[in-house]
Amino acid sequence: MKLAVLGAGAWGTALAVNAAGASHEVLLWARDAQQASGMRKGRVNGRYLPGVAFPPSLSVLEGELEPIALSGVALVVVATPMAGLRAMLQALSGIDAPVAWLCKGFEAPLSGAAAGSGLLGHEVCRQVAPHLRAGILSGPSFAQEVAKGQPTALVAASEHASVRDTLVAAFHGASLRVYGNDDIVGVEVGGAVKNVLAIATGLCDGLNLGLNARAALVTRGLAEMTRLGLALGAKAETFMGLSGLGDLVLTATGDLSRNRKVGQLLATGMSLDQAVASLGHVAEGVYSARTVVQRARALGVDMPISEAVVALLEGETRPVEAVANLMGREAKSESL
Repeated sequence: MKLAVLGAGAWGTALAVNAAGASHEVLLWARDAQQASGMRKGRVNGRYLPGVAFPPSLSVLEGELEPIALSGVALVVVATPMAGLRAMLQALSGIDAPVAWLCKGFEAPLSGAAAGSGLLGHEVCRQVAPHLRAGILSGPSFAQEVAKGQPTALVAASEHASVRDTLVAAFHGASLRVYGNDDIVGVEVGGAVKNVLAIATGLCDGLNLGLNARAALVTRGLAEMTRLGLALGAKAETFMGLSGLGDLVLTATGDLSRNRKVGQLLATGMSLDQAVASLGHVAEGVYSARTVVQRARALGVDMPISEAVVALLEGETRPVEAVANLMGREAKSESL
């Protein structure tokens, strides 16, 4: 199979390496010409995945995305951050091949848009490229582990069976298991909200509150995620799967999690700008937290942990106060 991965960050590169290692022909596109040149010469992405060599069937492209460059591809994978998805889908709106994105989060509300109008990926696609056969590849995964061939399970979500089948054909293999799911709403909500919740668990760990506190945050965070998903039309069972519980546990507890790291750094007294700058990568939870809460408020969904994260990120409360506010909530029955 010939496929194109558009975006040469850590996750896009990891999947490109994985697919090329399985004998697929892979085109890895980088926006930055200098980065692309370096990858072609060194056969490695030294900036994001140093030490992971490119298989022979992986080629590097850069420059304007002309239709001719994607001629003959059976799948296009968009590996940009959420902020770049809209423009990329617009550029791909006339393509015949299935398109899948990797980014997890809510798009920040557009300038002049009403509060709470930030969209999930499938909602962006519906606006700008409604005729695309599109979906998302998501689930609990750190790029470094996928690039090294360590066992990983992902979910391919789309309303189109052909998109799910193409993603499975492209990436399912000896070290990477891919499950199909037609609940793209649930898969995207899980992928978006878990990043926000991981900031909360990072804060918990940074303040040394203990494993009991972390378990409580993960469990109640899953309830928040499920409430929002159901309000948006998702299936409840999706949140017990890879893109719900699976991705939440990984991102909330894994040492490679950038969102968890943000919470840990904030707990030390570091400012948000300092914490983000120290990462060197995008932490999507920082950028989508406000929109998660806005969508929840518009739907009347209670999300106290996410609300606490937003208050912390926006400087309205300090780390210790955020925890105290959560613990001081009125007693209630355990439920969704």
